[in-house]
Formats: sequence, structure tokens, C-alpha cells
Amino acid sequence: MMDAMTRLDDTTLTESGLAPEGRGRVLLIGCGALAREVLDLKDANGWDHLDLHCLPAILHNHPEKITPAVEAAVTARRGDYSDVYVLYADCGTGGLLKAACDRMGVEMLEGPHCYSFFEGNAAFAKRDEITAFYVTDFLVRQFDAFVTKPLGLDRHPQLRDMYFGNYTKLIYQAQTDDPKLTEKAKACAEFLKLDFERRFTGYGDLEVAMRGL
Repeated sequence: MMDAMTRLDDTTLTESGLAPEGRGRVLLIGCGALAREVLDLKDANGWDHLDLHCLPAILHNHPEKITPAVEAAVTARRGDYSDVYVLYADCGTGGLLKAACDRMGVEMLEGPHCYSFFEGNAAFAKRDEITAFYVTDFLVRQFDAFVTKPLGLDRHPQLRDMYFGNYTKLIYQAQTDDPKLTEKAKACAEFLKLDFERRFTGYGDLEVAMRGL
């Protein structure tokens, strides 16, 4: 079987996700935007009992599709594992994902979205940053796929003020210390005409949750 690390192409993670290797006892069902971070944590800590199945990251552009996709994945795969854990926060589902997980008897990440659990839910809840636009490592790499093209900014750059006129800054929550990603994040902020701030968050509550498994 092809090793998962050889299949971590960002376009594939955006559009198709990542199938599990079938080697662990606990299945993690998560977002394709978290694949690199989850596998890095697995490798760094020797968590061989964890197996990862990522759904397409692009589902975040249609959050109404996340809950049924997670339900289908849990139903299809839970019989092959001793336990299942969902690596999604609410992610725009309006509580529907939590309700579905409760019905299925599976646990999920705490928090409203990845920007919160990467920074730490407790710390994020204390901030008042309603005019901030957040990006992560994955979203910096896939900025065109998630922002530029879906919003038509590649064809109609004048729409920037309509979409981002009420934002004041772009906050880059960095999971890794990568100067090239930082420069790209700065370019994203410049493209959106926003101030730039970088915060090194590491893995935040994602690592805490995985340690608990």
C-alpha cells in the first residue's frame, strides 16, 4: 500500500482527501486541511495505533456538506476499528456535526473552527478580532483554491473591497516555522490589502486531543 506521506499533495487533499492506511486501531476522520499536521504528530510521537481518513478540504466552501460526509465516513468504516474520533470542530455546520456525532456515539474536536483550536480554544475565546481574516499553513499553500478562484478575484480583482472591505488584517496562524510560507502569507495579505500578523501556534488543541487518544 502506498505510504500516506507520499500522497500528501495539497491539491489532492483539497479535492479528494486521504484514504486510511488500515493499520491502526483508532480511526481519525478529519479534514484534508489537517492531514500534514496529523501525520506529523503521529510520526513524532509514534502513535501507530491511530489511522487517518481525511475528507476533501474543499468541503469548507460548502459547510452544509460536512455533516453528511462525516456521517457516511463513520458508517462506512467504524466496523474496522475499535474506536472513531472526528477531527473537525463545528466548522460552520451550526451544531449539526456535533448532533450527528452524538447520535453516532463518537467524539469530536472542541471549538468553533480550526483557527480556534490551533491557537487554543481558551486563548482564542478571549480575543476580540472580528475584523481579522485567518489563514493556516494549509490555507496559505492553497490560497488560490480557497479564496482567489472561488471568489472570482483572479478574474475580477475589484471585488476585493466588496468581500474584504470590513477586514483590517490577515492573521497567519503558523503551524510550522517556514520562512517561505511566511512570505507567501505576507503576499496574501498584500493582495487583499490587509495588514499582516504572524502567530506561531504550533498544533494547539489538535495535539492535546490526539494525546488523549
